[in-house]
Amino acid sequence: MTKSQVSAALIHQIEQELDEDEKEMMIFLCRDLAPDLSNVDIRELLGVLNETGRLGLSELLYRLRRYDLLRRALGTEKTAVETDLARNPRAVSDYRVLMVEINEELDKKEVSSLIFLLKDYVPRMKMAKDKSFLAVVCDLEKLNLVAPDQLDLIEDCLQNIHRIDLKKKIQKYKCEALSTSGSQPMYINALQASLPNLTLIDPPFSSGIQNMNKERCLNGQHAIQTELVHTSIQESGANSLEVKKMVYDDRYRMQSRPLGVCLIIDCIGNDVDMLEETFKALSFEVLCYRYLSVEAMNQTFHEVARLQRHRDYDSFICILVSRGSPHSIFCTDQTFPGYPLDRVKKFFTGDSCPDLLGKPKLFFIQSYIVPADQQEPTSLLEVDGNEQKITTNNRRLRNCSIPPVADIFWSQCKVDVSLLERSPNSPSYYLRTLAQLLRNPLNRKLPLLDIHIELNSRVYDWNRTSDLQPPYSLLLQHTLRKKLFFSS
Repeated sequence: MTKSQVSAALIHQIEQELDEDEKEMMIFLCRDLAPDLSNVDIRELLGVLNETGRLGLSELLYRLRRYDLLRRALGTEKTAVETDLARNPRAVSDYRVLMVEINEELDKKEVSSLIFLLKDYVPRMKMAKDKSFLAVVCDLEKLNLVAPDQLDLIEDCLQNIHRIDLKKKIQKYKCEALSTSGSQPMYINALQASLPNLTLIDPPFSSGIQNMNKERCLNGQHAIQTELVHTSIQESGANSLEVKKMVYDDRYRMQSRPLGVCLIIDCIGNDVDMLEETFKALSFEVLCYRYLSVEAMNQTFHEVARLQRHRDYDSFICILVSRGSPHSIFCTDQTFPGYPLDRVKKFFTGDSCPDLLGKPKLFFIQSYIVPADQQEPTSLLEVDGNEQKITTNNRRLRNCSIPPVADIFWSQCKVDVSLLERSPNSPSYYLRTLAQLLRNPLNRKLPLLDIHIELNSRVYDWNRTSDLQPPYSLLLQHTLRKKLFFSS
């Protein structure tokens, strides 16, 4: 982009017009243009860039979306700047523009969450709670944890605060960088610009972060490491650099054999054979239990959650079929309050079952709802919940940025218990349709969420065409972070 020197009066006017947040953004955008001056005030920074002929003021104001200043101070319009940017080299890197865009999208609470998550990576990092996202990025740049070609850490953090939209922005930036360069792009950050002799081989803290990432859950933070890529730098006396190219997948790893344990507890007795056949065909180790009491069910959950082979498997499935209330299952005891469904989930969260941390945990519940006036008020003997105190894996949990409640898929279908009275031997239409969809090889190439959408559609179609039967009602809740496929 064409740049010409401007007057000191104009720089003073710009300084007066910008608020503190805008000044911070402008300084961040200029960090690669004047790395030694990145911490000075805006007037001095713009003055030095102006003297050296590197000040693209119209581009900077455009990036700040100060179109009013473009018109009043520089006498140009937004469209003219966009045309100039499309035709000429840009002064500001796409990486810095991206970080500024993310900064504008995050609120203070989200930035605070990011700062908290980053403490897992750099415990010694002294970051005040009121820091801006751009200030955090600058700190990470100084430690070589973030760079234009090194954004996986920020991606992970955005994933964990559920800002998938911003993560997708980073992924789009990566794709565009690769398509533009034709290979893994080579950038330098502000620290490297100020230290030209610093190479990209083994940057400070790099090996430590890589080792820590390996200690984290490989399924939850699934990474496929390819061979070393040798890239030559065409400079006098320059040695070839070895760059480890990491390809991060947006799918859960589903490659173990078996894929995982599938626990089926059927207290009605109509569905277990069909379900066992289906999930064995999907390469799961199926454990079937029929007609359990609340106490026996509680013991079963304890035992299954402690299975050491979860460590070697990539997923877990639990299927429950029973009479109950909307929030509990009665098992064979037929008494209220039954067994809380929330307690079932807690047995297999990452804090209770660390071997499943970062791995998808799927729950399919068929509840035959007993009306409140038909529930017996008798209280059962209180059973212990999931009170496992697992201390041997505390270090692994602290080093893992994945929340314990992540990676859960909870599908519950409710129907009035009168359906069993009318058709006591008929399988659940919900579970029967689920099994049919999963047995279809074409459907297994779809992500689980898409399969469940089709399941919803079929169940609701069934409701419309079965006026004499009580309707099925579906509830789907999930904290999945990636797409889940049952086939490679």
